[in-house]
Amino acid sequence: MVQPASKRNDDTAWKRVRAWWLSPARPGMQRLIHPWAYRHLRPFGVTQVAGGIVAAGIGGFILSYSAYGWAAFFLVVGALNLAGGYWFLTIARAPAASGSRWRGSG
Repeated sequence: MVQPASKRNDDTAWKRVRAWWLSPARPGMQRLIHPWAYRHLRPFGVTQVAGGIVAAGIGGFILSYSAYGWAAFFLVVGALNLAGGYWFLTIARAPAASGSRWRGSG
């Protein structure tokens, strides 16, 4: 079925991408998380924590060979992965918003 010209112009690609990115609805900094990853927070969080442990282990191993630049790189990557995984798991553990968060008292 062909849509009228006015309907086709209202549904721009940018609006579709924006609507896709904002679903599911999430507040503030959580909008930085990719929507597909947001729907699967626990597996992504566990994977990031595991990756952080591996990267930190590699950084420690490289540190034993006195390659400080590479060791620092892997240790920073490991720390960032651990922090991101902790953030994902914290969001996954938090209770879901009830939708009445901004309801006034009057």
